Amino acid sequence: MTDKTDWEIFAANMLKSELKRKGVTYAQLAELIDDKEVNIRNKLARGKFTAAFLIHCLSSIGVHELRF
Repeated sequence: MTDKTDWEIFAANMLKSELKRKGVTYAQLAELIDDKEVNIRNKLARGKFTAAFLIHCLSSIGVHELRF
């Protein structure tokens, strides 16, 4: 098993934080992006997903600006 890089951890934590800030569950996100909850859970647990997935998720929950 490959260890997650600092950037993968950062990206996953950023998305999790925005979901929590917006009060959106994994199940709700799955509906918004037409995916399955288990797939979202796995991607965030692994920390491995594309930039397109990240942008799709953030846009779908109404995040259009990031500050870090």
